[in-house]
Amino acid sequence: MRYLVTAHVKPGHAAALAEAIDNATLGEGSIAGDEYLRNMDAARQLEDGRVQWVEVCFCATPLAEERPYWEEYFDLDKVQDAHARTRCRDLTGTEPWACGDCDCSARLEARLAAKGRRFLDRLLTPEP
Repeated sequence: MRYLVTAHVKPGHAAALAEAIDNATLGEGSIAGDEYLRNMDAARQLEDGRVQWVEVCFCATPLAEERPYWEEYFDLDKVQDAHARTRCRDLTGTEPWACGDCDCSARLEARLAAKGRRFLDRLLTPEP
């Protein structure tokens, strides 16, 4: 299933998050692998400071595997279904693992890319 995650960086954790991204250690040890880095590469920071990204998760409970890794750096404000569950081919069993290359990701990420500013640009080069 695909989720739209809305979060904000925990106070005092931006530098550690930037380092984990720069060193490619974000999510280290997770079965989700490089997905964390891909998520941050596509993440957008909104005008109010919140960060949004699209997350693919195959867990029965949304972000069950990923949550501890994210919560090290973020307070998760909202994790919502990115589209109707009845249309998710993985969730309905029509096509297992369909979320890996489903076209709904590209459409959602394209809409998200028009919002705010690229999060990594702001994180790695903070404003004075």
